[in-house]
Amino acid sequence: MKHLLLILTLVATMVSCEQTTTKNSVKVSDAKELKAAITNAQPGTEIVMANGEWDDIEIRFYASGTEKQPITLRAETPGQVIIQGQSDLKLAGEYLVVDGLYFTNGASPSRTVIQFAKDSKRVANHSRVTNCVIKDFNKAQRNEADLWVQFRGRHNQLDHCYIEGKSNRGPTIRVDLAGNKSIKNYHKINNNHFGPRPPKGGPSAETIQIGNSGTSMSPSHTLVESNLFDRCNGEVEIISSKTNFNEFRNNVFYKSQGSLVTRHGNYCIVDGNYFIGDENSPQVGGIRLIGTGHWVMNNYFYKLRGEIFRAPLAMMNGIRRPAVNRYFQVTDVVVAYNTWVDCTSPWQFGVGSNVDQKDVLPASEIRSERPIRTLLANNVIYNSTGDKMPIFRHDSINGIDFKSNVINNQGVSFQGVEGLETKDFSLNEIDENIWVPTSDFPSIAPYQGFEFEQITKDLFGNSRKGNNSIGAINGSKVQKPNIMDQSQYGPDWYDPSAITETSKTYLASTTSELIDAIENANDGDVVTLSADSYELNAPLKIAKKLTIQSADSTKKSTIVYQGPAATPAFEMNPKGMLKLKSIVLTGSGENYAFASLKENMSSLYNLKVKDVEISNFDYVLKGYKFSFAEFIKFKSTSIKNCNNGIELAAEDEDKGEYNAENVFITDCQFENVGANVIDYYRGGYDESTVGGNLLVKGSSFSNCGAKDKSGILINTYGIINVALIENSFENNQVELVARLWGAKNNSASNNIIENSGKMITEQNLPMKLMY
Repeated sequence: MKHLLLILTLVATMVSCEQTTTKNSVKVSDAKELKAAITNAQPGTEIVMANGEWDDIEIRFYASGTEKQPITLRAETPGQVIIQGQSDLKLAGEYLVVDGLYFTNGASPSRTVIQFAKDSKRVANHSRVTNCVIKDFNKAQRNEADLWVQFRGRHNQLDHCYIEGKSNRGPTIRVDLAGNKSIKNYHKINNNHFGPRPPKGGPSAETIQIGNSGTSMSPSHTLVESNLFDRCNGEVEIISSKTNFNEFRNNVFYKSQGSLVTRHGNYCIVDGNYFIGDENSPQVGGIRLIGTGHWVMNNYFYKLRGEIFRAPLAMMNGIRRPAVNRYFQVTDVVVAYNTWVDCTSPWQFGVGSNVDQKDVLPASEIRSERPIRTLLANNVIYNSTGDKMPIFRHDSINGIDFKSNVINNQGVSFQGVEGLETKDFSLNEIDENIWVPTSDFPSIAPYQGFEFEQITKDLFGNSRKGNNSIGAINGSKVQKPNIMDQSQYGPDWYDPSAITETSKTYLASTTSELIDAIENANDGDVVTLSADSYELNAPLKIAKKLTIQSADSTKKSTIVYQGPAATPAFEMNPKGMLKLKSIVLTGSGENYAFASLKENMSSLYNLKVKDVEISNFDYVLKGYKFSFAEFIKFKSTSIKNCNNGIELAAEDEDKGEYNAENVFITDCQFENVGANVIDYYRGGYDESTVGGNLLVKGSSFSNCGAKDKSGILINTYGIINVALIENSFENNQVELVARLWGAKNNSASNNIIENSGKMITEQNLPMKLMY
């Protein structure tokens, strides 16, 4: 008996020891100590990086822990270990954890900031990056590509991180599947806050890309869950799913100018996501579907104004026998139990149909294959103002079945379908942007399709068993979901809310005071000019948000720029945001009024010019290659006696890039501008790029364009959205006022043209293929 008790005691002790996590904590203060600690790390080791700034540190976290005893690399205090300069992190091995690091004020010296691999042979498995921040960690200019997080291996996780401000080429996060070590990976991307990503002006600016064309037939099984995508405006695809069996659950897409897109690959699940729009933005989208076998269910769409590729629900046409990198036909897709509230043309089918472009595109680019064997069932549409086209048919919808769907269109008639019933019902707002039906739909029996019994919960996680109802929300007695509670996303130590400070006004009565004020001002400050005249011999560097204005708008101060030829009075630097008001600005005839940097434009700039008189410059605005502006606005401004006007045409490699997202010219006067009066260019056939945007309204053009080699006054080749409204063109020595692209959103109305050539529309412009 004693021997038996002894044996039991020994067994219990062994089990207890096996279950105990040994933690050996090692604090390090420099790169040498960090490298030694990693080299000597054993399962259970915790490496603690000392608080402070770690400059130009290339962290190579190669080690192997175990499931019960991972190896951890963490900040002494989360957020107080600042990784800056030329720095990056690569981790490879098993069961590794990275916790609490803050990447900012720098850029990666390699192709990645954080990489779950050493190289193609040694990857990370069962590893985690958590509680970290990457902010504004950009390459020197936007054409230089990198990834901020690259997944390889299997069973890795990125969670509770905050990521903001990527402005250079490349997805923010990419899951790579090349090689057997990285397929069937079951990665998790959850509870992160993806803060604003500015528009890049062209492709390759997704927030998340899962796979690529070359691996699009591989199984990934990546889960993207419970993340906040906050104004992620990089490009038309916020998420680009390019592999099979991925899941997108319970994410919030908040005023993000793009869509969740099943670009390649098949059998994705899109379940329980919120898409919150901005009624003032036509760029905020929902879900765009390509491929086979997707299930889209329990999703909520609110005030989405996106069109075509950014439609609330965009179901695309495919290409017959497509190449692996092109568009596959939509087949065997289920869209069930979703709700659209106050969305413009919420259902769009046959998106991308381009049979009418067969004369300018090869057969391999013609998207003629309509969705087939596809079902829309148990969905709800509510419009507080009737929509004349809630179902937008870009092509025939004969391959789509509709069952037990309901719409309240406020009595406005439209071309409907069998299986979409018009019904009077009301909604109640239970939380900001969240509206639910005030009652169930007892007269509408939910359609019971194949495997619909597997849809067991609604948008809020409530059971669908028993009294089930159509739409994303089952029942009317529900609690508010608090989807914008930011404590659910990102690290608890980081507050992404901008610190609001009262702007300061600097009074400048001399040139030196003007220069000092611009140098010393903070974001949002105002510089007021009180003198009659200022003479500048060197550019004013604009690298922050500033307003420069005359003290008296009726008695404008004059800035005379006498700097060298081909230099600007106002040099727009990364993150420079200038508002110039009520100024007279004159040059020498050889210099520029405004220009970006010639290189190292790591982030965008913005320029707003109002009530300004500009004269005697070589260029009014010169946008150099790789520079990009989100907004360029000229309002109530006169531009006279300049060799060139507004030139945004430096991206000439025809790869879908362009120099500005939005250009607005309103109530302006152009007189004696020799060439490039407005030259705005996007080259390369990339059908999913939906920019830029040009509005010219209420403006006059006289005696302009005589020296323009193109013979076009307003040259907008390749720009998607162009509107020329209520302008006058008089005595301009050009062949064409404008050549508009009819197949895209180019339009002109109420313009007066006298002795200025003509304005033409070409339905299909010949474009160079990018593929």
